[in-house]
Amino acid sequence: MSENEGQPRNRAIVTGGSRGIGRGIAEALLGQGWRVFLCSRSEGSIAEALHELGGRFGGAVAGRAVDVRNQEAVDAFVAWVLGEVEGIDCLVNNAGLGRFGPVDELTGEQWREVLQTNLDGAFYFLHAVAPVMKRQGDGWIFNIASLAGKNPFAGGAAYNASKFGLIGLSEAAMLDLRKHGVRVSAILPGSVDTGFADRDQRSERKDHGWMLRPEDVAAMVLHLLSYPSRALPSLVEMRPSRPPK
Repeated sequence: MSENEGQPRNRAIVTGGSRGIGRGIAEALLGQGWRVFLCSRSEGSIAEALHELGGRFGGAVAGRAVDVRNQEAVDAFVAWVLGEVEGIDCLVNNAGLGRFGPVDELTGEQWREVLQTNLDGAFYFLHAVAPVMKRQGDGWIFNIASLAGKNPFAGGAAYNASKFGLIGLSEAAMLDLRKHGVRVSAILPGSVDTGFADRDQRSERKDHGWMLRPEDVAAMVLHLLSYPSRALPSLVEMRPSRPPK
C-alpha cells in the first residue's frame, strides 16, 4: 500500500498556468479543493493570475515565474513547492508556444525556442517530479500535447516536432513509471479557443464557437484523476465535435 492510499490527492503543479488551457486546469483543480502551484515565464502574467485566482481561492494557489527551458530554474521551482507542501500528486506539463512558417524560413532561434519550451521543459519538470511521486508510490502526470503531435501540417515543422516528441516522451515515461504507481497520460486536444496561434488565420473568423474550450481539457484532467488506480488511459485524443465544413 502506498503512503497516499486512502488520502486525498490534492497538491498540483501546473506549468503555463496563468492563461489558456493551463489556467482552465488550475481553476478546475482549485474548484475541487486542490492546492495548486502555477508557473509562467512572464512575471506580469503570473502576478495577474495569482491576484485573480487568489481572490477566489485564497491561499490554495501560489506561483512563480519560471523559464521552463532552464533546468536549474525548474529544479528550484519544484524544490520551492516541496518546501510548501510535503508531496506532489499531480503535474500538468502545459507550458508551450508555437512558431510557424515554412521549414526553410524558420530560424534556428525559433526552432530552439519551440523545442526547448514544449519538449525540454516537459522533460525537466517530469525529471524533477517523478522521484517525488515514486517515493509516494502514487501520482498523475499529464502532458498536454496536441493532435498536431500525430498530424503534421505545412508550416508546422517546429511545433509538430515538439508535439510528436512530447507524445514519445510521455509514452516512454508511462512505461518507466507505472510500475511505481505513477500514471502518465498525454492529452491531445484539437483546436482550442485560446488565441494560442493563428496559423490558419482563425483570427479572421468571427465564430470560434466550434472550438474546444480550456474548460473542456480541464474536465478531461478531472475525469482522469477520478479513474480507479488499476486503469491508465495513456493517450487521450480530444476533438471539436462539430468543426466547420
